[in-house]
Amino acid sequence: MEEVIDVEKKYSDKSYVTAVVLSAVFGVLGVHHFYLGRYGMGMFDISLTIAGFSFLIIGYPFVGVILLIIDFIHTIFVTFALLIGKYKDGIGYIVPYPGQK
Repeated sequence: MEEVIDVEKKYSDKSYVTAVVLSAVFGVLGVHHFYLGRYGMGMFDISLTIAGFSFLIIGYPFVGVILLIIDFIHTIFVTFALLIGKYKDGIGYIVPYPGQK
């Protein structure tokens, strides 16, 4: 029996503008991941931020700065992927930019 593959693209019903704004403004906290239903990535982002600032406060600035830089680079990557319409929500649907559908 042959497996039928759905070649139709699936697009998320999440707002592109909301996702991009959340990523650009609150990206290091992972708010955009929670909005898109990617809870694991959201927890990863907020954990990096908390750990980075914690290490800065307790006297390990090198470790804290490295963690915050990793979080910032991750945020830039995700924001760029959202901008070009290549980022997926929590159920695997692309968050399309206006006119992509």
